[in-house]
Amino acid sequence: MTTRWGILGPGRIAAKVADDFAHVDGGEVAAVGSRSLGRAEQFAADHAPGARAYGSYPELLADPDVDAVYIATPHAQHRAHALAAIEAGKAVLLEKAFTATLAGARQVVDAAASRDVFVMEAVWTRFQPAVVEARRLIADGAIGEVRAVAADLGVRRGFDPADRLFSLELGGGALLDLGVYVVNVAQMVLGEARGVTAKGSLLPTGVDAEAGLLVDFGEGCTATLQVSFRAPTPGDARIYGTDGWIDLPPRFHHPDRLVLHRYGAEPEERVLPPGGDGYSYEFEEVQRCLAEGRTQSEIMPLADTLVVQGVLQQAADQLGVRLADADPADCGVGPTA
Repeated sequence: MTTRWGILGPGRIAAKVADDFAHVDGGEVAAVGSRSLGRAEQFAADHAPGARAYGSYPELLADPDVDAVYIATPHAQHRAHALAAIEAGKAVLLEKAFTATLAGARQVVDAAASRDVFVMEAVWTRFQPAVVEARRLIADGAIGEVRAVAADLGVRRGFDPADRLFSLELGGGALLDLGVYVVNVAQMVLGEARGVTAKGSLLPTGVDAEAGLLVDFGEGCTATLQVSFRAPTPGDARIYGTDGWIDLPPRFHHPDRLVLHRYGAEPEERVLPPGGDGYSYEFEEVQRCLAEGRTQSEIMPLADTLVVQGVLQQAADQLGVRLADADPADCGVGPTA
């Protein structure tokens, strides 16, 4: 049975995802929704030929032939769009970062539970073959007990107040754009975070330009994480255990290999490239869960999303970044939209 997807928010990441949909087994892009009909039509023509185009988000969500919605709007709008999709009874794949705030994330999770609707954060990293293999090796005890993680992700971006990445109102900043990756890889193997210490700098628009995080996972387990819009960094992740370590080489959030270092042994490289550009796996995970009657994924559960969102919230608060979730009326789904 084919899962019919709607894309809500035809922006940069949605274009990359739609272009990779040929690799999604059992799924198709059936509809595209934008606040501009012309933009939706152009997106469909360029990236999803044959998909229906809608000039409003409510029209997309009212389409009875859409089974699931991929939401790829700016971070601050995620809460409003996810809540509207849940209200419409659509399964939701919500682009990372899940929401702009921890409070917003909790609202989405609670709404999904109360309506018994599937929701998952679109963390493609967790489904990359190299990352799946890393988790299997850890579960098999290849590096002993995991004790620490180190990860970085930095790019050099010229400051542009008009770009959503630098807009506080749209949920911009390095933490939500890049920090979600480094925190996620740490949480994936270390579990529940106990606290975070964050240092960094801000840009004139009030978003963070860079941040260094020391995250406490309890019982001596820590993660040292770095993100930046000011400086390009390798994009490495290293998972340390009592009997060795695993390297996820650049860029670790969509790697094509890993290197296993067992204590006292030669390194073992395992080359595991993704199919296509690597976006297909998260869509296939949603489809698998829906076929099995699940309301969330055990690989990317909502509890993990809340832990990551909590770390990002604490870090933003410490840096003085005043993130907020946008009002539904400003997101094209409110009563005055």
